[in-house]
Amino acid sequence: MNVHMQGRPFPDDLTHYAEFIGQGLLSPEEMQRIDENAQALGISGMELMESAGTGLAMAARRYQPGKILILCGSGNNGGDGMVAARHLAGEADIAVLWYDSGRQTDSTRTQLQRLLSCRVTSIPFRSRDDLIEHTRIFQDTDLIIDALLGTGGTGSVREPVRTCIEFANNAKAPILSADLPSPGIIPDRICAFHRAKTEGAEIYGIGIPLLAEIGTGPGDLHILRKRHPDSHKGVGGNILVIGGGPYQGAPYLAGLAALRAGADIVRVVTPHYLPEPDIIHVPTAGDRITSTDLDIIIPLCQHADVVLCGPGLGPESHDVIKVLAPHIRKGVFDADALVDPLPIAGESLYTPHAGEFARMSGYSPGKTPRERAHTIMKAQISGTVLLKGAVDVICDGSRVRFNQTGTPAMTTGGTGDVLAGVCAALMAVVPAFEAACIGAYVTGRAGELITQTWGYGMTARDLLTAVPQVLFRNTSERE
Repeated sequence: MNVHMQGRPFPDDLTHYAEFIGQGLLSPEEMQRIDENAQALGISGMELMESAGTGLAMAARRYQPGKILILCGSGNNGGDGMVAARHLAGEADIAVLWYDSGRQTDSTRTQLQRLLSCRVTSIPFRSRDDLIEHTRIFQDTDLIIDALLGTGGTGSVREPVRTCIEFANNAKAPILSADLPSPGIIPDRICAFHRAKTEGAEIYGIGIPLLAEIGTGPGDLHILRKRHPDSHKGVGGNILVIGGGPYQGAPYLAGLAALRAGADIVRVVTPHYLPEPDIIHVPTAGDRITSTDLDIIIPLCQHADVVLCGPGLGPESHDVIKVLAPHIRKGVFDADALVDPLPIAGESLYTPHAGEFARMSGYSPGKTPRERAHTIMKAQISGTVLLKGAVDVICDGSRVRFNQTGTPAMTTGGTGDVLAGVCAALMAVVPAFEAACIGAYVTGRAGELITQTWGYGMTARDLLTAVPQVLFRNTSERE
């Protein structure tokens, strides 16, 4: 499936952006994000598998083995092992022992068919008894390649794979693991693809583009999990929006966006009532939010999963937000809430444009995304910043991500309120940095979809229908 990712082009050379590659070990979840983002950039899953298998074969050759036993699971890790078998066929006596679970991924099934044309001994196993029949091949080999589970392996291993791992550990031959050792296996060497997932791994590049890692994309959505069938009201998040006064529609746009992004309950504290039946309106004493309203708002902040402050607020009410901030566990701060000194919640996300960033931090953000990323880190803001622009920059002080989705049509008023509402809903279920990355990608992509129909006639309200189309695509596949 061709999933759009790039949107607007970077204004400068991407070679300058390697500094933003993550450091340290890569989690399986992060690798899944990068993998899918690479596919959205035009590198197919089969291409990545071919590259991984080629790297695995290169690592195997270092042993100069005469006989190789390759253990393959049903997932893509097994497909990597099968690619390695093809590359090594003719150089060594290859036996592929593969788990015939009937649940192979499409790519692994394709690789299995390709093996039929190679000088490879293919041995399926379905049970522990099948493995016992082939115990001898574990002892009669020079190298064992573990391509059973890899990054897909979690928790305790079930039979018959558990016995397969036991036999491999008891064999005399060294074990080479593909990407990440299967749980319980004791490898002599690990061939990691793209980046290391465990200590001591040797890294083999597989052609993943830089932007797949430092950019947002459809892979970021995998952190969102499918809701349990017996989920109750409120599990998607109880969101409080505080705003309005000079600009009446802004807090309602943000609240509706939060609902479209999965929130279950949205309350809007605002002086002005608009007939939106999906939103619970909490009136204020006057025509703007003041300290008089604190007795009503503070308890609401304490009970909300996320509080969004600022849409349509007006500068006169900023002092109220500063008083409320200590009562907020998770807060999104936008528009007129972005004034120095910044309000700080237990966990904070700030969503400024360039002018608001300068106002809240005292720093001019710079022109290029790279300059902006460095400026955010220099500002040492306590929280995550989503700096909006032609390329959005998301930074939590250490990690940086860039978002390119969106169109010039999104300069229309209210689109920032929609983004803030989407981020608030997401922050109810994921941390602030991830909420900002997903929110920026999804809102920008929604704008691209709407622009295809309405062009520059798009309104912020139009985005509301497209947000769930982007955000919840393939949600049934997420466990």
